Amino acid sequence: MSAALSVSGLGKRFGDLQALQGITFDARAGELVAVIGPNGAGKTTLLSIIAGTQAASEGTVRPDPGEVGWAPQQPALYSKLSVAENLDLFARLERLPDPAAAVERMLEQTGLGKRAGERVGRLSGGNRQRVNVALGLIADPPVLALDEPSASLDPAQRERLWRFIVALARGGTTVVFSTHNVAEAQRYADRTLVLCEGRLVFDDTPGELLREAGEPETGDMERALVVFLERRASTPEASA
Repeated sequence: MSAALSVSGLGKRFGDLQALQGITFDARAGELVAVIGPNGAGKTTLLSIIAGTQAASEGTVRPDPGEVGWAPQQPALYSKLSVAENLDLFARLERLPDPAAAVERMLEQTGLGKRAGERVGRLSGGNRQRVNVALGLIADPPVLALDEPSASLDPAQRERLWRFIVALARGGTTVVFSTHNVAEAQRYADRTLVLCEGRLVFDDTPGELLREAGEPETGDMERALVVFLERRASTPEASA
């Protein structure tokens, strides 16, 4: 089965800083892939390169950025426009052949139909984030990149957002998301990528990360990540 997303030898430099180095992984259609790791590990940089908002210094990403939806942590929304007007604007920026049809499709898909006429600035945090994700989906991309999609949401808002994201994946959209709430990776992800100092140090299921850290299947994912990174730091290979 060919990969819906293929990242090969990806690197990114900012002057003398090597933010990413040799990142390689594939993701299949409909897969939910979590990107976790400590602050400064390169998570947002990786996702923004996949989405095409930054250029890589080396390596390749397929598909092209035009086929990847992007929902950054800070929503690029126009608070004085309505939900429908925001969607229409982005549909036109994407030069979609039928912007009105795209807006109707996204209102239905996101469950925001009843909010279509409301100004975005008056929405709850959860609904604003749903609009943010909808903008990333307006062109119906096969791959969606989400940077900290549930940040600043309360538990009920997070639950509703994740039901929506999981449904996208079950419908065939490949979703790659970063999160500091590693319990989300444990609960929702099919695969977990761990970044540390710009390198990919783990690529497997959440359950395997728990096992490697000596945690039971229903154990503490945050503790497992800390233990995994501490053990890695203590090995000769990591310090080489």
